[in-house]
Amino acid sequence: MRLIVGVDLGGTSIVVGTMAEDGSALWGEVSEPTPVALGPDAVIGRMVAMVGESLARTRQALGTDRLDIAGVGVGAPGPLDTDRGIVIVAPNLGWRDLPLRDRIADGTGLTATLDNDANCATLGEWWQGAARGGRVVIGLTIGTGIGGGIVLDGQIFHGASDVAAEFGHMTVDVTGRRCKCGNYGCLEAYASGPAIAARAVEDLEAGTPSAIPTYVDGDLTKVTAQTVYQAAHDGDPFALDVVRETARFLGAGIANLVNVLNPDVVVVTGGVTKAGDRLFGPLRIDVARRAFKPAVDACRIVPGTLPGTAGVVGAVAAFKVQHWGAV
Repeated sequence: MRLIVGVDLGGTSIVVGTMAEDGSALWGEVSEPTPVALGPDAVIGRMVAMVGESLARTRQALGTDRLDIAGVGVGAPGPLDTDRGIVIVAPNLGWRDLPLRDRIADGTGLTATLDNDANCATLGEWWQGAARGGRVVIGLTIGTGIGGGIVLDGQIFHGASDVAAEFGHMTVDVTGRRCKCGNYGCLEAYASGPAIAARAVEDLEAGTPSAIPTYVDGDLTKVTAQTVYQAAHDGDPFALDVVRETARFLGAGIANLVNVLNPDVVVVTGGVTKAGDRLFGPLRIDVARRAFKPAVDACRIVPGTLPGTAGVVGAVAAFKVQHWGAV
């Protein structure tokens, strides 16, 4: 049985796991915060060490020291040059022109591939998760930033220059908030995890009544999107308003994508899915209001079913596609 290591690099955390080639099992899952402040060398060093730790745990789980490792698939924020294995720019990591694929290959001694982390998450959900059976699949990953992926008949669509599906940087407000990419009004500036927290804190500091401060002992610097989701779950009216507003921004973005690509599945992954039906209910309503009815009727909008591992599973799948032509 051949094994492939999947690495999901995000602005907040790194997740690594070792998977059977056929996707039947995942072992040795390791997760750590991304040491962004220490620079790229430190981050890459941790990624290499985590690959080793995942393999060690897999050996222990399988009761053998002999593993047939095909290689390492890496998913990373982009834009990327996947042919050369380079991170062109990753705003949430502060990286430019970094040869990540070769650095991982050199550090692990294994063949490595590189693809966009959101592409990987989308491919993972198509292969083993909520988008199984989809022919035209759109994925949005919502965490530190907002990424996107397009899977057409089991193949990632990369576009003419490898930067397709940067959905987080579509403009939803032409005079809106500044995004980390330098543009104004990007979807990411409104609906990413940090943006959700920032919008809530701005209103709290302006005096909007809410129970949210009690969740962080009055220290608003500790408010996260998860804090908002928890307060919404507990029925806080202001937190519910923030979640509904987030749904409107996401709904506008997804409606655009539904009209352009006419997908049969839109799968949303990442921390925002913790908001549950309080997010997905109004989101689906907003998409139905904005997009053409035949396109809406043909499309399922669903949360991912591989929480925490979609990127790892997808990095394994992307390795298979790059090396063997198909999942």
